[in-house]
Amino acid sequence: MPTLICDLDGVVWLARRAIPGAPEAIARMREGGWRVLFVTNNSFAPPAEVEGWLEEIGVPAAGDVRTSAMAAAQLLRPGERVLAIAGPGVREAVAIAGAHVVDDGPADAVVVGFDRDFAYEALRRATSAVFGGARLIGTNDDPTYPTPDGPIPGGGAILAAVSTASGVAAVVAGKPNEPMVELVRRDLAGGERALVVGDRPSTDGRFARALGVPFALVLSGVTRPGEAVDPAPDVQARDLAELGALLLES
Repeated sequence: MPTLICDLDGVVWLARRAIPGAPEAIARMREGGWRVLFVTNNSFAPPAEVEGWLEEIGVPAAGDVRTSAMAAAQLLRPGERVLAIAGPGVREAVAIAGAHVVDDGPADAVVVGFDRDFAYEALRRATSAVFGGARLIGTNDDPTYPTPDGPIPGGGAILAAVSTASGVAAVVAGKPNEPMVELVRRDLAGGERALVVGDRPSTDGRFARALGVPFALVLSGVTRPGEAVDPAPDVQARDLAELGALLLES
């Protein structure tokens, strides 16, 4: 069974509002014999919560969500103390990995993700922990996050603040980096055909190249029509609805 490795923000929805035609396109792809795996750099929510939001827009997704928090958790060891500058998705992933979230003080690792409540005090705590020897891990380094009203600062902007203050470059887990590649490769163990679809070539496109599969670019998120992109997509479409029609026709 071929697998569509599908980004969420800017492809399926914008701030959890379905992009027109996306839920129907996913249903048609599944009816046409494709498995759809949702792979997102947004680490804020636990996978089960993301699955629930997808269900609300008419997209069943139980067991089919992979997040950058899950990828970051692969870099932790059981028993480690982790300062999480991130949402509940990271905290859950840390616990599943057998590590322990601490709110301040010495830590073995600092994990930074998207956090709407990020403020100076969190920056101070994260920087102090890194100065004390903690490893700096970013769930992703995407600078922006697409919404219906335009881009807003993403997890990468928060990570950049911590990295700048501490003088330490982070190990980044999400697309297109190796921890996420390893996480998704487990879903492709059968060697079946796969395609990555996303709206950001710098993450989704490079992620496809790292996986060794084609990349489909959709223009419903951060990339605008006519914009120069790298890497170049193997196929380009206005949105997921148009892409689904192209794939099913071919």
